[in-house]
Amino acid sequence: MGLSDLEYQQVEGILGREPTETELGMFAVMWSEHCGYKFSRPILSLFKNYREAQEQGALENAGVVPLDDKLGIVFKMESHNHPSAVEPFQGAATGVGGILRDIFTMGARPIANLNSLRFGPIVGRSKEAARNRYLFEGVVDGIAHYGNCVGVPTVAGEVMFHPSYSGNPLVNAMAVGVVELQGIASARADGPGNPVLYVGSSTGRDGIHGATFASVELGPDSESRRPNVQMGDPFMEKLLIEATLEALATGDVVGIQDMGAAGLTCSTSETASKAGTGMEIDVLKVPRRESGMTPYEVMLSESQERMLAICRKGAEERVAAVFRKWGLNAVVIGHVTDDGLVRVKEGDVIAAEMPANALTDLCPTYHLDAAEPEYIARAQSVDPLSFEEPTNYADVLVQLLSSPTIADKNWVTEQYDSMVQTQTCLGPGAGDAAVLRIRGSKKGIALKTDGNGRYCFLDPYTGGQIAVMEAARNVVCVGAQPAAVTDCLNFGSPERPTIFWQFQRAVEGIAAATEALGIPVVSGNVSFYNETPEGAVYPTPVIGMLGILDDPARRCGLAFAEEGDSVVLLRADSDPSGGLGGSEYLSVVHGVDAGPPPRMDMEAEIRVQKAALWAIRQGLAVSAHDCSDGGLAVCLAESAIAGNIGASLLLRYDDWPGLPQSAIFFGEAQSRVILTVRGEARLKRLERLAAEAGVRAQWIGTVGGDQLRLSIDGEPLIEEDVTALRAAYLGAIPAIMTARKG
Repeated sequence: MGLSDLEYQQVEGILGREPTETELGMFAVMWSEHCGYKFSRPILSLFKNYREAQEQGALENAGVVPLDDKLGIVFKMESHNHPSAVEPFQGAATGVGGILRDIFTMGARPIANLNSLRFGPIVGRSKEAARNRYLFEGVVDGIAHYGNCVGVPTVAGEVMFHPSYSGNPLVNAMAVGVVELQGIASARADGPGNPVLYVGSSTGRDGIHGATFASVELGPDSESRRPNVQMGDPFMEKLLIEATLEALATGDVVGIQDMGAAGLTCSTSETASKAGTGMEIDVLKVPRRESGMTPYEVMLSESQERMLAICRKGAEERVAAVFRKWGLNAVVIGHVTDDGLVRVKEGDVIAAEMPANALTDLCPTYHLDAAEPEYIARAQSVDPLSFEEPTNYADVLVQLLSSPTIADKNWVTEQYDSMVQTQTCLGPGAGDAAVLRIRGSKKGIALKTDGNGRYCFLDPYTGGQIAVMEAARNVVCVGAQPAAVTDCLNFGSPERPTIFWQFQRAVEGIAAATEALGIPVVSGNVSFYNETPEGAVYPTPVIGMLGILDDPARRCGLAFAEEGDSVVLLRADSDPSGGLGGSEYLSVVHGVDAGPPPRMDMEAEIRVQKAALWAIRQGLAVSAHDCSDGGLAVCLAESAIAGNIGASLLLRYDDWPGLPQSAIFFGEAQSRVILTVRGEARLKRLERLAAEAGVRAQWIGTVGGDQLRLSIDGEPLIEEDVTALRAAYLGAIPAIMTARKG
């Protein structure tokens, strides 16, 4: 079941006897890494907010950040990697449903979905490429189906492709909601004698031991684990959202918890443990859609769209009536007790009885060995400037724009409804982050997910820092102040010292970056065991960033706009390799993931972000776009394509001393933002503003024409029609996926 011999002995010690089958199953799921964080918890304490919440027993389903004096933003990100690897449609769909429940369980109305996806290579006729295309298509279809049907817009995300994700895709789902600060619901079972209601869909056998499945590596028998994948119903979820928010508004609900990983086992034990109470339930009263289910199956089922609500005594019928009005099950299955025990009965027979905190607080914690992988020194010893220079830089630019990781993701985003609820004012592809106005507030929010497994593979500490800083830079580029972070930490087996070292160093990098920015990590998720017999995925911490705009009308997009606008590079980079190490250029053109990743100077990064935000808020910037994957040339091309207008860029070697053209054009040096500015007066103001911030505002050219032209010291090196760049950028993924169907 997933327990070690030593853990089984601990269970016997807690109970004072051998466990029943149901008890053993309950301990197995709650003491899995997926639920208990037994390997990751010591490292997560590096996050100040997590550490303090854990010490105070205040960990909730998601994090809350005040928007103003009345409203708060609730948000969280979670993984659904293993289920999506064996059943991509349902795995991804239920990932969306599960993260949404974490949001409205806290009394927040969901207003946005985001995602971060990783797949193996999709180009070619190999079985591996065909499998990856199948996973890619199924995951996107599942996300679109659930999000569109439930009526929550999917507003932003990212998709990357790399061989390390073949067979083990990463499917990270993020959800965001709005809550009245005085109306935040808690997942606590307070008040002995209070009735416990089961509400929502009926219970089946789907998803049994889903949490345990998420805590093992994928292997040749993974396809046989399809029964461990939950089945979602977004229309039922929509009803559950409305019913839950209405029930919470009555004031009769003391506590509420969704039945996610570990199902009834988790919701009963966690709510009781947090409150220092106990709970008794009768599984015969649980609504079922399959006959003959045992207590073991009922307690471990992960059937979707279900909640556990603790009501004030005497108010249970009023609360149940709300859920029944919406066509949902609402049944009293038990009550809160004062003995600290979770007691599971089947009629008069006790199937399981244990201390509530035995399943939560007493989950063993392991301090695992960490060892730096041998490949790190070898990979970082490679000089990224030693590779042969291309003979045609325009061809390389087209090649990068056609790379699935960089190419336009409209094939993905056009399947998502990004405008439902009509609060989205900057959607997919229009800016570096999504922007939403918030009803009931003058303020708006910006949302983005970011991560780069290649950087973390080469240096997980720096990769963790960059993930945070790039996500922050993205929300800054739309005019928002970075406010808070959620994360999803995707790694291989922590029981291997080299993997645990990657995890530890990445978390240290994330902690350092968030502390430098002065923003909290308010929620998150750890996903271990992302590996197949061929090896582990690249270490991939993903950051979900929340930014706040004082006025969403002053948002900024990435598109070049008018002929004659000045193109300005805000920069503070001092990377001796120009950020070429670990770049998409080296990976795509030279087929290597090597060299030290781009350098991250956090103080310089913060200065650049400060200058960019000032420029946008003061109305100086017409457009803003951060330099990231593909470097300066790709950044300029994306803005030209978005605006359907060219630009002439006049670069100088003196501004990039000692760097070859490939590093100047395609290096991914950090702390850089491209702004366009209209008029000489605004340009001068921007230069003064940047100088005050301690960064350089370098004029590099003007917008105009129908070509993107880049020259260095007067030598034309890239001259390409915007229409050709657009065709490469927009057409790459549709061509790959259409060819599959042909």
